[in-house]
Amino acid sequence: MDSEHKEEKIYPQGYEPEISPDSSNDNTRNQLLDFILKSGPSEVVDTDLFAVMAKRRSTRKFSDKPVETTKIDKIIAAADTAPTAGNYQGFEIFYVKSPEKKKLLVEACNKQPYVDAPVVLVFCKNPFRVKFDFPEYILAKFAIQDATLAAGYSQLASQALGLSSIWIGMFDEKKVMDVIGTDLIPSSVLCIGYPEQTKFPKPRRNLKDLVHVVW
Repeated sequence: MDSEHKEEKIYPQGYEPEISPDSSNDNTRNQLLDFILKSGPSEVVDTDLFAVMAKRRSTRKFSDKPVETTKIDKIIAAADTAPTAGNYQGFEIFYVKSPEKKKLLVEACNKQPYVDAPVVLVFCKNPFRVKFDFPEYILAKFAIQDATLAAGYSQLASQALGLSSIWIGMFDEKKVMDVIGTDLIPSSVLCIGYPEQTKFPKPRRNLKDLVHVVW
C-alpha cells in the first residue's frame, strides 16, 4: 500500500472511534459505522426496542459523569442507519466537544442551560448531497427529513445505552451555524448524557385522538 493511501483521512479531526476494523481494505473501512454497531461488548441496558421507546424521556438535568467513547460511537453510528431519501444521506452531524462552544450554543439556543451537556450533537441539513433532479425546495424537504430521522435514531440509541437526551428545536439558526462554523442549516441540537434521575412515563393522549382511520 503506498504512503498516499495510508495518509487518507477516514476520521474527522478531533474524533476517532474507540474501535475500528483491523483490515485496511477500502470496503471494510467504508463500513466503519456498521462495524461499530455490531461490535461489543458495550454496556447496553435495553435491547428491546419497544421498551426503549417506552422509557425514553427528555432530560434537562445531566450528571457530570462523562459518556464513554464507545457509547458515543454507537450513537453516531445509529444515526447513519436511519433511512434517507434515495440513500443520499442529506445530513451531517457536528459533534461539539469544546466547553467554550457549548456555552455559545446555550446562548444560541434561547439560553437553555442543558445545551451544555456531556455530549452535544448538532444535526444539519445538507440538500446538496441529495442528487435527485427535483426543485430545490423538494431537496430541502428531503434533507430536513433525513436529519430529523437521524437525530431520532440517535435518541433511541442513547436510551438503549443507559443514557438520556433532550431534543432542542428552539434556536437561532445563524448563531448556531456561526458557533459550529458551517453554512449548513441546523435542524436540531441533541443533548445527551447520564440523567441525574430517572423520569416516570407521562400520560399520552387517547388513541382516538392520535389515529384517524381513512376509508
